[in-house]
Amino acid sequence: MSVPNYQSFMTPLLRELADGCVVRLKDIDTKVYNQLGLTPEQLQLRIPSGKQTYAYHRLGWAKTYLVQAGLIEQPKRAYCNITDIGTQALASGKEIDNRYLSQFSDFIAFKMRSNKDETEVLQHDLANSSNEQTPQETLETAFETINSALTADILDTILKASPEFFENLVVDLMVAMGYGGSRKDAGQATQYSQDGGIDGIIKEDKLGLEMIYLQAKRYTNKTVGRPDLQAFAGALDMHRAKKGVFITTSSFSKEAQEFTGMIEKRIVLIDGERLTELMLEHNLGVSIKQVFEIKTIDTDYFSEE
Repeated sequence: MSVPNYQSFMTPLLRELADGCVVRLKDIDTKVYNQLGLTPEQLQLRIPSGKQTYAYHRLGWAKTYLVQAGLIEQPKRAYCNITDIGTQALASGKEIDNRYLSQFSDFIAFKMRSNKDETEVLQHDLANSSNEQTPQETLETAFETINSALTADILDTILKASPEFFENLVVDLMVAMGYGGSRKDAGQATQYSQDGGIDGIIKEDKLGLEMIYLQAKRYTNKTVGRPDLQAFAGALDMHRAKKGVFITTSSFSKEAQEFTGMIEKRIVLIDGERLTELMLEHNLGVSIKQVFEIKTIDTDYFSEE
């Protein structure tokens, strides 16, 4: 007997969080399973890698989707609690699934991070058309969804870290991208609170023939505007610098983006989404959990010519 899909775990999970307490998922998993009426045989079934049971694996993904939609929040690692939106969802009496979550803009944004058109995302979820995909398409879609959830986790973790940590992260990222050589020789974060508008300095090349100046803003809801870019450009003038990188966990206003094209200096803008993409691409702050290989026939081996 198969285990219900992850969407079936959403409503029971919210019910177990209804008291508003902050709990660990593994402390309430059995209660969720009991709500679903899972049998001992179902609870023993494991995913192909053997690392988790299907039940806990799907419960974890139910939590991930609810977090992305804003029905659950994670105040610290491995802990979660229901939000006001989640409480309202429970009170509505409706079944909580992807169709229900699609009314929330944060959930749509989460789905769209896999680079799909918004209409296609909604149609895919509402029509449950995944069976129309080829096996490789299914695997690639799953890969994109996993990475989308991971980038959201990375950004959330950054926002909970200290400003000093974020400034060092920015320098680490530039080094990981190949600027200046080793972390020791390539660059440094400036002394916190005494940076004069500059949060980091990095060599553009190993010889340090030219320096790139960094600005890091760890914002949640605030958009970086033109005044922030003007201040950064002024700081570059103080250092007689021509190149800068402005990195934020939020986003840049249209006016800020236009400003960079109006000045002689070269200032590159990296917003929160691009930041997490670069961290994934250069394996900064992440580790490889599992590797799948897709193999095809080697026609050269079978050639008898």
